[in-house]
Amino acid sequence: MSKNGYFFQEMEQREVEQEEGSEGREEGQDSPIACGDDIHLYDNQISPGPDADDSGCVLLNTSRKYVKLMNFEEEVRAHRDLDGFLARATILLDETAASLDDVLKRMLHHVGQESHVSEPSCNFEEVMSLLFTDAGAQEVNVHLLSETIQGVTATATGIQYQQSWLCILCNVKHLQRRHVCISRLERPQNWGENCCEVRYVILILAPLKMKSTKTAMELGRTFATLFSDISFRQKLLETKTQEEFKELLVFQRHQLTATNQQPTALGKEETDPRSHKPLKCKDFFKAGRGIYEDLCRRLPFYPSDFTDGIVGSNKTLLKYMTTAIFLYIAILLPAIAFGSLNDESTRGEIDVRKTIIGQSIGGVIYSLFAGSPLVIPLTTAPLAIFISVIRGICDDYNLDFPAFYACIGLWNCLFLILGGIFNVSLLMKLFKRSTEEVIALFISIAFVVDAVKGTVKIFHMYYHAPTLANSSIEEFPQSRGDLLGGNRSEIMSRLASSVPETLIHCTRERPVLCLLLMLGTLWMGYTLYQFKRSPFLHAKVREVLSDCALPISVLLFSFIGSYLFSDIELPVFKVHDRPIFNVAPFERLSAMNVLSAMGLGFLLALLIFIDQNIVVSLTNAPENRLLKGTAYHWDLMLSGLINILMSVLGLPWMHAAFPHSTLHVRQLAFVEQRVEGGHLYET
Repeated sequence: MSKNGYFFQEMEQREVEQEEGSEGREEGQDSPIACGDDIHLYDNQISPGPDADDSGCVLLNTSRKYVKLMNFEEEVRAHRDLDGFLARATILLDETAASLDDVLKRMLHHVGQESHVSEPSCNFEEVMSLLFTDAGAQEVNVHLLSETIQGVTATATGIQYQQSWLCILCNVKHLQRRHVCISRLERPQNWGENCCEVRYVILILAPLKMKSTKTAMELGRTFATLFSDISFRQKLLETKTQEEFKELLVFQRHQLTATNQQPTALGKEETDPRSHKPLKCKDFFKAGRGIYEDLCRRLPFYPSDFTDGIVGSNKTLLKYMTTAIFLYIAILLPAIAFGSLNDESTRGEIDVRKTIIGQSIGGVIYSLFAGSPLVIPLTTAPLAIFISVIRGICDDYNLDFPAFYACIGLWNCLFLILGGIFNVSLLMKLFKRSTEEVIALFISIAFVVDAVKGTVKIFHMYYHAPTLANSSIEEFPQSRGDLLGGNRSEIMSRLASSVPETLIHCTRERPVLCLLLMLGTLWMGYTLYQFKRSPFLHAKVREVLSDCALPISVLLFSFIGSYLFSDIELPVFKVHDRPIFNVAPFERLSAMNVLSAMGLGFLLALLIFIDQNIVVSLTNAPENRLLKGTAYHWDLMLSGLINILMSVLGLPWMHAAFPHSTLHVRQLAFVEQRVEGGHLYET
């Protein structure tokens, strides 16, 4: 299915001609023969060379055109076609045949058995030959399908085929009425270019002479529209009987009818940053217009945000469970990492406990009220660096850190709220997709660099550190001699509990174990993530293992480090006894301190504005096929409101995080594989 709502129909016809002249030439030409608003035909002709007779060369005429999606609300014929098909359905479930010819023979055999009374003069063995371009050929055998319909998506890099289904059309002279047969293959089959992962085959047979509304093309358009929905195809895989298969077809028809009746959520409003409308200065003076349009766009879908996948026939409880487990680990790990970093830079003012609790409070508020609930708000590395800079300024000028931190945060929130009110997110029109992806790449690199820096720090502290401050165990004061009774590992464990960590003996097994745990977690997570492409186990099991790759790898190597190597002390984060919630003492700041915080607050707002909008844009990228629309302005203002609470209570600031937000979409998505140019892609 393309962006403008069309299908791609391909018709290939073989023409065999004998070359008699000696001036023949071989040339490829694309010449448009018709062009309209909805149909574009292109005729590709190849003329044989002078040695055509020796090489067996033939002429292959290919004609392609776009076919408009069936509108189930306006076109009554679509409902009649589907009702007629359900009355005499021919459905094959879990077909084991591997080749295209075998599948079509089985389908024609079932059609022939069910219609032997109504079609006495039709030979379905001859129909088999009509499906391919080599019908009646004697000289050569060019075995290609004559006429098909496939879904395509137009992208910036070209056309992407929906390779999981194939609709085959055939006009038969001796048929009395139309026939439809649908086959669901047991395993995806590779049948050549643009058909590398075929799971469904729809065969449409129609008499040669029919009304324009009853042709094979119109009937094929009806079923092709149904199968263009990836979620519908995924649900068909779970059906066990023909009755369940039919019920899903009827339900999908009702869904498409209701979708056409509802106003689209992707309307091009004046304040939509994704619209192609040129940016004008007056757009920034329409105070509240962007927030109003965001709410009008998203409020009709707000109840469905809580019920999608839980109630109705579109249940995906397994996806919900695996995604919840994934998010728990994916959010907890950076919270611990950045909490430890903040603890070190602020000397305990913002520690791991505050970071985890702040993430929990802000995440719940954002998920309940955000226009893009798939976006995950987190504290990030740039924010941690910004907090360390604030701590340094407070130390240099003898400022109270909690009060100055809260003051900067409130200025930041004021700028974010004003940005949401005055539609500043429209500046995203100036950001191209390449800009967003480059920034996302740098964010990903920052995560890798932080992990490497942490490992290097552990090696520097424990692998290359001096032994007991340049003293050996034997030179340790005799007052500690009572610790030396036992083997080396026992001595080291006793020393660890009796002396400061800076004086602990250089234990090289500690950094080596940390390195092995880090690399092992990475290897296990990547291996399990790619496991769904393997032939092992059941498809559902492979999908669950892939979705839970991160939790499984983290828990497994945490167990290995904690229990299998329990005699090795691993670094842990500090836990303080201070109260978690502390209201900032603003009375400790002078008026000049408050004004000086405004500049830092503006820089912080600029950082959050860019990261917030870029992450929301990447989350709502066209390839993710999200249908409920965006809310850039409302989400920006909501981030400002959340950070007011974070600032006053001394909790770390937060904004939309990458790659957690896009991974959240990925975890909930139904994915199909396709092969293009020898590479495997996912849709």
